[in-house]
Amino acid sequence: MNSYALSPPANGTITLAVTGEWSIREGLPSAASLQQMTTQAPRIERLVIDTSGLRKWDSALLGFLFVLQSICNRNNIAINAENLPAGAQRLMRLASAGPQRKDADGRAPRAHNLVWRLGDATLDQARGLREPVEFIGASLIAFARFFIGRARCRRSDLFLTTQECGAQALPIVSVISLLVGMIFAFVGAIQLKQFGADIYNANLVAVAMAREMAAVMTGIVLTGRTGAAFAAQIGAMQGNEEIDALSTLGISPMEFLVLPRMLALIVMMPLLCVYSNALGIFGGYVVSIGTLNVTSTAYLLQTQQAVTLTDFGIGIFKGAVFGIVIAITGCFRGMRAGRSAAAVGAATTSAVVSGILAIIVIDAIFAVLLNILGL
Repeated sequence: MNSYALSPPANGTITLAVTGEWSIREGLPSAASLQQMTTQAPRIERLVIDTSGLRKWDSALLGFLFVLQSICNRNNIAINAENLPAGAQRLMRLASAGPQRKDADGRAPRAHNLVWRLGDATLDQARGLREPVEFIGASLIAFARFFIGRARCRRSDLFLTTQECGAQALPIVSVISLLVGMIFAFVGAIQLKQFGADIYNANLVAVAMAREMAAVMTGIVLTGRTGAAFAAQIGAMQGNEEIDALSTLGISPMEFLVLPRMLALIVMMPLLCVYSNALGIFGGYVVSIGTLNVTSTAYLLQTQQAVTLTDFGIGIFKGAVFGIVIAITGCFRGMRAGRSAAAVGAATTSAVVSGILAIIVIDAIFAVLLNILGL
């Protein structure tokens, strides 16, 4: 029979004597007497468990001990379990060492107290602002180590990533850039034709593509294509504990995984912007020649007069900055992903959303700064 007895408190200590044969078939005895004693008796500081009269036990004893532990933890009572059987002590330590139950998003269950939840949400936001800054700092350190020849990354990874970011992205960049140039030409043709200024359609398309649309559209396309791939690849490695293995071997994940991707996008984004400029202007050329009273020679001469090297330089510089942003957002979300398939999907989605938002915000900042500088 599952039974126990409590001694009266003496000098802040009570003794719980566990006797007889404990079986799970008998169920767990009530701990109401212990709960009542802790609330009504004078201050109790210690509970001693005596198992000298215990002849046989199974998981019922462990279940009862966990109930006692919960009561004692609530009342700040220390438990002396040295007299427990050795097997019971090992099982208690093993069960106590288990991870805290967590929700699907990887965080512990939250209380329903409104003030607690507001405070926890504020701390989460503060941590969320600190982690990207730390990641950017680590990326810059890895970048500096690469230029002094001390970064540990493989050239084969760099060449493969460069191919994925550049040559393999040409089809989608070609389609998007050509269509964007044609759309701008159609919009300009409708408006400019009313004033007999058909020739200035070349100005509209060329300036828009060179300064804004080539870099922005290429950045958005690569965010959805390459940034998401970076987040998925690194997130899967995080789930398979490959990143932990790299750290164990003394290899920096920032240098081995993030640095090649950053370098690849820094190199390829400006080149893709130049390619996007050419296709966008060609799209405007096709529409203008077909719908407006503009000759091929006049369109090309007007384009040459409308766009300066400064315009092209601004767009190419934006492309390089957007490449850094895409690489950092994709790799950051991948490195912070959880260890499940759902977490990898969430990291991929977050990388795309964060990358596009960052590109739009940075482009707006560029617009303000260039207006102030008069460029």
